Order: sequence, then C-alpha cells, then structure tokens
Amino acid sequence: MDDNIIKIPDSEKTLTAGKLFYNWFAANIGIMGFVFGAMIVSYHLSFFQAIIASLVGALSFAIPGWVAMIGQKEGVTTFKLSRAAYGTHGNKIPNAIAWFNMIGWLAVNVITGTLLLVSLFSIINVKKSSVTTAVALLIFGGLVVLSGLLKEDTLAKIQTWLSWIFGILTVLILVLFLLKAKWQEAFSLPSGSWITGVLPAVSIVAAGSGISWSMAAADWGAYVTKKTKPSATFWNTTMGGAVPLFVLMAGGVLLSTIEPSLATTGDPFGVMYSALPTWIGPIYFLVAAGGLIPQCIISFRSARINLATIGINVTQRTSLMIHGAIVLAIPIYVLFISGNFLSNFELFLNFLGICLASWVAIFLCDSVMFRSQGYDVALLENDSKTHFNWRGIISWILATTTGFLFTNNAIWNGPFAHGIFRNNSLGVFVSAIIAIICMLLWKVAVPNKKVA
Repeated sequence: MDDNIIKIPDSEKTLTAGKLFYNWFAANIGIMGFVFGAMIVSYHLSFFQAIIASLVGALSFAIPGWVAMIGQKEGVTTFKLSRAAYGTHGNKIPNAIAWFNMIGWLAVNVITGTLLLVSLFSIINVKKSSVTTAVALLIFGGLVVLSGLLKEDTLAKIQTWLSWIFGILTVLILVLFLLKAKWQEAFSLPSGSWITGVLPAVSIVAAGSGISWSMAAADWGAYVTKKTKPSATFWNTTMGGAVPLFVLMAGGVLLSTIEPSLATTGDPFGVMYSALPTWIGPIYFLVAAGGLIPQCIISFRSARINLATIGINVTQRTSLMIHGAIVLAIPIYVLFISGNFLSNFELFLNFLGICLASWVAIFLCDSVMFRSQGYDVALLENDSKTHFNWRGIISWILATTTGFLFTNNAIWNGPFAHGIFRNNSLGVFVSAIIAIICMLLWKVAVPNKKVA
C-alpha cells in the first residue's frame, strides 16, 4: 500500500465483521494454546484459578478489538494512527520496534513450522537430514512469502477456510486430550497465590496474545466496510481471538495433568505428540504446522505495512523480497548454523513486549483523551508539521524504562525485579500502567490547552 495514502479508499474496504472473526480465530486456533495453559498451571494454581487466569488472559484480546474499531472509524492502519500520539518522527521508534517484533515472531513461527514438517516427514519414514530440513523450510517459508502477493479480501477468505479446517482438527485433538486427562487430579490441585500466581499467569498470556497482536489490529480494521457497525468490529476481533485461545488454554490446563513437563520442555510439540494415539500422529503434526500459517500471514502483512509507515518506501515486489529474504535467512541460520538461537531470540522478543505494552496504552489513552472528535488527518500525513509529540514520547520512555526496571530474565536483572516481579512478565503490566498514569498527568496538567 502507498504510504502517501492515509485513509483507505472505500473501494478497498471489503472486510466484514464475520471475516474479521475468522481472521483472528484462525490466528489463535494453533496448538500453542495448550502450552499457554500448561504454563499457567506451572504457577502452582488450582484448577479454578487456572481457568480464571486463562479467561482473563484471553480477554486481553479486547485491546486489539479496540484498536481495530479505531482503525475502522478512521479508515487508517495502526502505525499511521499512532503518528498522532507520537508525531511523525517520534512514531518511528515504536513503529520500528513493532516491525522487529513482527519479523521476529514470523521467523520463530517459520522455524517451528519447518521443524514440525520435518517431524511429519519422519512419521512417513523420511529420515531427518539437511536436505529434508531444507525442503521443509522451502515449503513452509514459501507459503508464507507467497501470502504477501494476496490482497486483503483473498487473505480473509483463506483465513476463513483455515479456521474451519484446522479448527475442526484441533478440536479433535482437544477431545483426545480431554479423554486422557486426569480430572480428579486437576480438581484436587491446591490453590496458589492470586497476587504472585494468578496475576503473573495472566500477564504471560496477555503479553503473548492481546498486547502483541494489538499492533496489527487496525491494519485489518481499516479495511472493514463502512456499513459495518464499529461495535461489531470490536466484538468480532475480540471474540475471534479470545474464544479459541481460552478453549485451548483450558485444554492445556487439563493436559498438564497427563504431561507435567509440558510447560518447561524445549519440545512442547513432541510432549503433546507422546500423549496422543499413534494413529493421529500425521494429523497432529499437520495441524500444529498448519495452525502457524494464519499467524504468519498476519505478521507478514503487518510487517510490510509497518516498513512503509516508517518511511522506507519501496515497491510491493521489493518489500516482498526484503521480508522474504529475512524470513528465510533467520531460519537458515538457526536450523543449519547456530541451533541455540531460538531461546535467545524469544527472550529478545519478550523485551519488545514491554515496549509494545506502553505503546498501545499511550495510543489508546491519546485516542480517548484527545481524539474524541476524530483524528486530524494533518497529523497523520508524512509531511506533518508535528514531528515530535513529546506528550506521547516522554510517557513512552518513562513507562518502558520502568517496565524494564521491574523485569528480570536470563540476560537482564532489573533493580526492582523482586517479590511478585521476580521471574515473570509482570513488567509488561507495569509498563502499561505507568504509561496510563503519565497520560492522565498530561491531561490534568493541560486540561484546556489545544493539543497536537
């Protein structure tokens, strides 16, 4: 899409609320939802607490729903809208971070999909080798890159079919897991702490779902037909992501009673495979790999939009070549050279979650507090006179920095990452809360001043 065009032309607004639902449903029907559920249980929660954490975490998809609704009302994609809150130049920092995040998760999904295809090959007696790995990468990575040639309406139709196909197969696998689940053991799990257990569990799910996907939401909402009610856009985006995610996480909670190692293993797909009858092995790996494709489609599409919004204007073919090369180069490095890259790369992406939590909090606060009459298109133009909106920039820097101070992991130890903030992703929530507080202070400090 031409970056000089701010509002999407009415002729290109072809998505309905139902297509939005299928789009987000397809992106969240993947088997990784089971792993999220097992991770929740790892916080030593009771069955009831784990289900509550799953529900609240899944409902974080209200954030993308809200962003999509704004995108539909204005007919503008996510990071062009974000220019109002940060200024055209100031917006490039979170915009670039979002691009890195999209590309990063896209590469992780392509790597995972490739490994799943290799496992599928082994089931049909094709031994693992460099050749079979290369073939699997070309198949999976090629499908993702080719999706960049398709228009929004076509992608929506593909997502609809993927929702039905992989949704039905995933439900089949879910039923098999539930039949083997140790229900009595699940119901007898002792209760954990609501503060140090449930809250961090919710933060993990929210960081990996609602907050991460918020940066792509208006990229789809902007293409919704004008006759669609904004409330329909909100609810179909929210429930499209939340429903499958919650159901699968609840299944993961029960699955953890069969395979307690699921939350900590380096090969969650292999652990889940071991809990299934051998006859469903090929279907399982096909569903696991296929469930990643919708996520890749969304990430790939929004990455291309973000690159243009940053100001790197290239043709669609050049953009496709750039992103395609990156999407294939990172997996080639991981699969054939490094081997230890994936865990460190996912760690890097967790850092980006803190940056994006503060970004979306400021974006939504700015929309509510200062854009009640709609967005001034002049603020969204490439040559806008408002290069830096310091209200948003300062709030983002303060919030993001504070989030890091309350975060620790294998390579970073924040000075305030103690107690309930130790060894979890609560820094994401801290970042969002500080961002909201900063924006409220701005609103109180200049209540009547005309703002950019």
